[in-house]
Amino acid sequence: MAGSPEGAPCWVVAMLPDAAAGRRFYGELFGWTFVEPRPETDAADVRADVRADAGADRHGYTVALLDGRPVAGLLAKPDGRMPTEWLLHLATEDVTAAVGRVRAAGGQVMTEPFALGDAGVTAVAADPGGAVFQLWQPGLHDGFEARGEPGAYAWAEVFTRDAEAADAFYASVFGFGGTDLSAVLGEDYLMWTPRNELVDEEHAIGGRCLLDDRYPAEMPAHFRTYFAVRDCDEAVRTAERLGGRTLRGPEDSPYGRNALLVDNQGATFAVLTTEDTGAPDDAA
Repeated sequence: MAGSPEGAPCWVVAMLPDAAAGRRFYGELFGWTFVEPRPETDAADVRADVRADAGADRHGYTVALLDGRPVAGLLAKPDGRMPTEWLLHLATEDVTAAVGRVRAAGGQVMTEPFALGDAGVTAVAADPGGAVFQLWQPGLHDGFEARGEPGAYAWAEVFTRDAEAADAFYASVFGFGGTDLSAVLGEDYLMWTPRNELVDEEHAIGGRCLLDDRYPAEMPAHFRTYFAVRDCDEAVRTAERLGGRTLRGPEDSPYGRNALLVDNQGATFAVLTTEDTGAPDDAA
């Protein structure tokens, strides 16, 4: 994540009842291998220490690797009352200052800043609508080492019932600029770009969607994480074969073919194929 703009998605962790089952599901779906950091190891040791699933600690934190590069984390939930979900991390140069801006902008700080050894400093927060995210100030752990390629993080967006409040919050906390894509997508959608960057698609880092009457009334505000795949339809079939479910899609959009899935433990995520991630003969 070195050099990531303030507020840019930089890491994502699946909070699961069973981390070993998560490794089996996502390992086959995305081609991930896994490594578990030990307290005595440094960042270089972690990246070199790729171990088989059979030797992993069910209750440990697991780093997912794509061709040896860290792309995500899996964590067995320490408390069964915690939600089963993918938790998006947003970059910050100063987590304490970011927490102050969250409060000032009407958000909630759920976990005060704390250090994770030498890896970095973090805190958990929610926007005024209740969408939860994690702040990350890097130490030895910079974040994603691969993006936008099959098996890696591709995109993220927040779903909210109050677009005006959400837009004001993220502009205040992170300085996001916005481009209204409602006419392009046929729904209320604001594309985010970082502070001091051109407000265009080339510099986009995420987006805001509106939870309108098309969505169930009980659906809370939340973040959605997209992973790139070479073939969206094949990824859906694989996820279902592994015990997951399809909530929506596959369907085409101006930005690629995508589907909304639930893994075999209840965590929701999306997969996305674009011209850059699809197989060379996809257009044939």
